[in-house]
Amino acid sequence: MNETFIERAYGRVNLIGEHTDYNGGWVLPTAIPQFTEVTLTKRKDRKIILKSSKDRYFSYELGNEKHKGSWVDYLQGATKILAAGKHRISGFEATIHSTMPEGSGLSSSAALEISFLKTITKAFELNLSAVEMARIGQQIENEFVGARVGIMDQMACSLAIIGEALFLDTYNLTFEKIKLPLDQMDLLVINSGISHRLSAGGGYNERRAQCEEACSILEIKHLRDISIEDLQKKDLPELLMKRARHVVTENARVHEAVLSLKNSDLIYLGELFYASHRSMKDDYDVSIPEIDLLVELCSLDKMTFGARLTGGGFGGSVVAVTKNGEADRIGQAVTAEYRMRTGIKATILS
Repeated sequence: MNETFIERAYGRVNLIGEHTDYNGGWVLPTAIPQFTEVTLTKRKDRKIILKSSKDRYFSYELGNEKHKGSWVDYLQGATKILAAGKHRISGFEATIHSTMPEGSGLSSSAALEISFLKTITKAFELNLSAVEMARIGQQIENEFVGARVGIMDQMACSLAIIGEALFLDTYNLTFEKIKLPLDQMDLLVINSGISHRLSAGGGYNERRAQCEEACSILEIKHLRDISIEDLQKKDLPELLMKRARHVVTENARVHEAVLSLKNSDLIYLGELFYASHRSMKDDYDVSIPEIDLLVELCSLDKMTFGARLTGGGFGGSVVAVTKNGEADRIGQAVTAEYRMRTGIKATILS
């Protein structure tokens, strides 16, 4: 009987630092309990058979990967890139099981990529580190899927663990693990029930292009390279100034959030969450009314320190920091009120 190889990768919620990763900035994600798991058995030919626990099936020949515009592209991209990198693999059968809701803004695609790469690495004894797998995951999205994402999600799915935040410099990939003061706080993650899409040609790629245009005018490589004081002195078109202002101020908020966590200053951390959400809504234009409503409903409870849109936007989820022991009560109240007002069922994920 063929040996079976099983690996999993957990999803992530980004505490703060949104749309900063592809600008060479800083991010602060942490792992969530939801995961994607891959079970793999090797074949002696070059055929690859992919099965999903959601009754989805796809097969192709190694070396004959073709863009399909569906979930299999993340896996086809992996085998194509591995082969191009001279990593020796053969055909295999893989079954994918996931507890992560797609389109929730919690890195379901990155968890799929990393769990798949971890399983292939183990099965074929490849010499790939967690950071190398993250780089390949980003390459899959950029070159095969067509989404010009940064590397935060893949790094988080490779390295983040529950109970710790990953303070990551996405420019040089240095990181520090920050312990969350869970004796004083809870994390509440609510999926709005509105799926987001970071597909090629969508709002995500448009925002990235706008940031690159701003950098070109400012004559800098990344938006991390300018302070908010210097940015305010520059003459940028209004739209590009808004985009740049979000990124520059968001980078500063990440650093302040790290200090807040280290000092267990949850009140200030909550203020940073609200400021981040306002910036994503007003300057980056990636929030939607339903997400704004969830943030507002969370804020009405005095046991909530702060709440914000998490993920790329255009739908997805919110993350809130609450007083320890209060997240479930607040989540139940918020999702009930949200459904009454919108008719949409939101789900509590953490």
